[in-house]
Amino acid sequence: MNRAPLDVTRLRRELLETPATRFFHEIDVVESTGSTNADLVARAADSTADRLVLLAEAQERGRGRHDRQWVGPPRAQLAMSVLVRVRGIAPELLGWLPLLTGVAVVDAVRSATAVKAVLKWPNDVLVEGRKLSGILAEIAAVGPDPAVVVGIGLNASLTETELPVPHATSLALAGAPEPVDRTAVAAAILREFARRFVAWEAAGWDIAELSADYRERCSTIGATVRAELPGDEVLTGVATGVDGHGRLLIGDQAVSAGDVTHLRAEY
Repeated sequence: MNRAPLDVTRLRRELLETPATRFFHEIDVVESTGSTNADLVARAADSTADRLVLLAEAQERGRGRHDRQWVGPPRAQLAMSVLVRVRGIAPELLGWLPLLTGVAVVDAVRSATAVKAVLKWPNDVLVEGRKLSGILAEIAAVGPDPAVVVGIGLNASLTETELPVPHATSLALAGAPEPVDRTAVAAAILREFARRFVAWEAAGWDIAELSADYRERCSTIGATVRAELPGDEVLTGVATGVDGHGRLLIGDQAVSAGDVTHLRAEY
């Protein structure tokens, strides 16, 4: 299948050269790398590195949560990482950054492709119960102004036979206009991420608005779920909300680790 490359010139023009959207300092696209997250984590050793974006046409060692692989044919996905300094944030609020990213991805997918994406706690993006996108955040440097690398993997033009697992999907399979314009989707995600990050920082890292927006998009809330927790503990119940730390509430118990399965969903 002939798949178009990402247009880095267009991304830079839309996101670096336009004053209204100028948040990022640098945007690069490479043909192949082991992991865009690992590349930016290494760059965080430079204390001046901030607001960097790296995209790869192919990843050899892409990872999701719990070290699961995220792989696919070249140019069939978005493999993108963002490095940001979260200045002056309380450490217990850092867990909201990947949730913010999930909200940004959902809104960008909806606006750029009209695909009706939703969130599965904490930050998987689903379409009709199938996984479209995953997000992995890693703290790259600690301190009062921690550096965090947020990786986003999104299936763009994968066919049914190319899907890594049966419960995955892609924009093309979900009904996005074809051919899928990965550059437009990447730009939409980055714009929405920047807009939400700026608003959150301006609010002094207050989570009131962010948490309300997250709950509105999260299909986990209200569903009967099963959580597999460390120590082989299993917890089943109705997901009632998300607490101030971004943890899922099952009944009145907060869950911050483990896998959560929707029992009344298709995922």
